[in-house]
Amino acid sequence: MSAPRLPNLDRLSSAEKDALIISLWKTVQALDDGRAGNRAGGASTDTGSAAERLHSTARPALSRRIEAAVPSQRAGRGADRRQHWTSKVATSRPLQILLAVVGVGFLGDFGIGWYQRQAAAARQQEMLRLEQAALGGMFMELVRAGPVPQGNAYQAELRLQRTQPRGVMYVLQNPPRVFVQTGLSWREVPSHAPDGGSWGMIRLDDGADITVRFEADVEEWSELIPGYMHVQLQFDQLIGLSSEPGDDIVERNNRFFFYLKPRGADDLEIKRRAGFNGTPPAFIPMPPH
Repeated sequence: MSAPRLPNLDRLSSAEKDALIISLWKTVQALDDGRAGNRAGGASTDTGSAAERLHSTARPALSRRIEAAVPSQRAGRGADRRQHWTSKVATSRPLQILLAVVGVGFLGDFGIGWYQRQAAAARQQEMLRLEQAALGGMFMELVRAGPVPQGNAYQAELRLQRTQPRGVMYVLQNPPRVFVQTGLSWREVPSHAPDGGSWGMIRLDDGADITVRFEADVEEWSELIPGYMHVQLQFDQLIGLSSEPGDDIVERNNRFFFYLKPRGADDLEIKRRAGFNGTPPAFIPMPPH
């Protein structure tokens, strides 16, 4: 059996070193007691009694010296430092003020963070409600389109309708754009509000009618349906729940595609070519795409 390895004294704490010394002393004392008991015809009773008296007096003294004197010195130094720091904090007015300022700063930072999180959550809920109202609570459709009786312009009439009965919505209309397909591309044509009007904000309680006038007399327009022009109407809007919105607005993009019969078209020719049973309509709406 190999001898046990000694511990690395550099890595032991003061308490562990104290315990090691006491353990070594007790081991030495036990070995001495064993040797004294096994001696045949050994020393006299007086000698054995003297050894016992030596162990009984020296061991408690060493144990008390190690266990009581050394730890009490370390503990005393730690207690002195704590007492010094406590008394310094208790008597130092600038230090008390500094600690109070730091505490108030932490509380203020926590309060500001909590308020910002609550405000962000409330804003997110408000924007979600606005998006639902703008995209799902409103319906816009193309009602009719055709040439204006006087002049060379065409016009398209649209209906803006609320689908949610409660609340009020405000719709800011951007100027619409009108395109006519020529070949495989779209050509933009002039458009404007009727009678010299302008595009502005609409308070939408229930429904509203919107009219767009445009010029569509272009050459070489595409004839996807015999005798009809292919027209695209873009109508973008900004929607809010207040007449003076800030950042709480939602953009809605409306796209309408339809076939428009040109002014002066020959209905009989269109009927023959397209196979209509009755009079060819002024316009043919298409589903959104």
